[in-house]
Formats: sequence, structure tokens, C-alpha cells
Amino acid sequence: MSVPESTYLSPIWRDDIFKGKVIFVTGGAGTICSMQTRAMVRLGANACILGRNASKTEAAAKDIATARPGAKVIGIGECDVRKIESLEAAAARCAKELGGIDYVIAGAAGNFVASIDGISSNAFKTVMDIDVLGTYNTIKATLPYLLRSATPRLLAVSATFHYTGMPFQAHVAAAKASVDSLIASVALEYGPRGVVANVIAPGPIAGTEGMARLASSRPEQIAEHERAIPSGRFGTVRDIADATVFLLSDASSYINGQVIPVDGASWRRQGAYTVGVDMGAKYPDFLEPGRTTEGLKGGKKDKAKL
Repeated sequence: MSVPESTYLSPIWRDDIFKGKVIFVTGGAGTICSMQTRAMVRLGANACILGRNASKTEAAAKDIATARPGAKVIGIGECDVRKIESLEAAAARCAKELGGIDYVIAGAAGNFVASIDGISSNAFKTVMDIDVLGTYNTIKATLPYLLRSATPRLLAVSATFHYTGMPFQAHVAAAKASVDSLIASVALEYGPRGVVANVIAPGPIAGTEGMARLASSRPEQIAEHERAIPSGRFGTVRDIADATVFLLSDASSYINGQVIPVDGASWRRQGAYTVGVDMGAKYPDFLEPGRTTEGLKGGKKDKAKL
């Protein structure tokens, strides 16, 4: 089903600013990364998106291609970012079929609500492997192609939990802190060779997989949560897509090695609330077992074996 342009892109951008360019996206069928890709395709780029689920990824690619007549979008499923050979094969196919790789978004990630005593070492490792090793493998697999581009740009999708610390998010905070550090290293090592590498850190974005996993779906809780955000609302996928267009465009060529939160300043109030619990819950009371909110997608509430 085609997505209205107003959902994923502001009307301020000039057509074809990415004409002839190619973008490679891990997690490209996800609720955020698919809209980032769609915006780039609408503005002239061709794309290659990767995902674990083959049918979902291929369907997303076909749908994203409707954003612009003549667009070429490849969907590569059954791609595990934890395996470098999987990414190397995908990058080679992208370059062969689309002519190269100019932009990369490392967006594959995993998350759920869990306390430290409620998440096993194996589950912790899984998040680290997908987020950190997956980002590293994405960088390794695509750098040879980026270094041949006239406009090499790399963008990782992170989060803000590690800025202050966040209960029930130790696994994600550790992973995203590592992602931020990796991108800083890319900017330092490859900036002199023309590569621009940055991080985009979404805050609470409405209607996404992340919000389904981390926040209550009760209307009264949503309203209370939005009131706690300085900008007074949840973000939208368009907010992230617009920031992506800017960070991958020539307008941001001197912004390198930076972490850019797109969150309505919500991270500056993170100490006032947490993920996975109702807004009325008080610290440290909500740390008691069984205090996480109902209806979280894929919540990890049972005590794990360490």
C-alpha cells in the first residue's frame, strides 16, 4: 500500500537532490528505516534494503519503489547483520545491480523492556550482536564502496538512553553507546578520505515498533507521556526522515562524527520517567517485580537465568 508523501517527507526538499545516488540500508523494512529510505528514494536515490524476513523485506522494497516513478529498490531478505559474509554479499549485489553505494544507514536493532535480573546473558549478547556487531559489519562491508563514491555518507540509528541511564534498558544503553563510539571512530579514521559519518538518535516516535515495545498503549498514559516532552508531542517518522535527508545531503557536509538527537528535547527529562512503566509509577517503586505496564510487545518480565 502506497504511503502518502506527507507522512514521511516535508515539502521543503528539492526534487532529485539524490539523483543517481545509491543508498544501502540495514533494517530497511522497519517502521523507521523504511521511511528514511522512502524519503531518499522520493528525492532521486535508488536503494537496497536488508532484513531477516525475506517476504517482509521484498514487499517493503516494492512499496518503497512507488515513491518515485522509475525508482529501483532491491529487497534482500534472510540477511543476518551478525554475519559479515551475509553483508558482504549484499553489498556486492547492491553495487553490481545499482552501480555502487553512496550512502549507508545502519539501522538493524533489537529492543525490549527488561531489568538486569530479568534478562539472560545470552539475551544481552543478542542485542549487543545485532546493534554493535551488526553496525560494525555494515561499516566493514560497505566502506570499500563508499570510498569510491564522490559523496560517501554513513548514518547509524542509535537512541538516547545511555545519555542518562535508563532502568530496564541496560542492554540497549550499552549497545547504543558502542554504536555512537564506532561512528566517532569512522569519522576520525575515514574523514580525511572524504567519509562523513554521523548518528541519528530518535526519541519517542509514534506508531513505530520501538514505541510498541517500550511505551503503554493506553490513551491517558500516552497523553501524560507527551506532556513530559519539552516539545509537547511524540515524534513522527517524518521527523526522522527529514533529519536523515539533511544529514545525507551536501548541506551537512561539515557535520561529521556527531550524534544528533531527534527527540523534542525529551532526553533532557529522562530522569523524570522511564520506559516500560505507567507514567504515574515512581522510582524506585517501579523496580519491584511485576510493575511494568501491560500490553508491551515482546516484554521480558520473567526472571532469567544468569
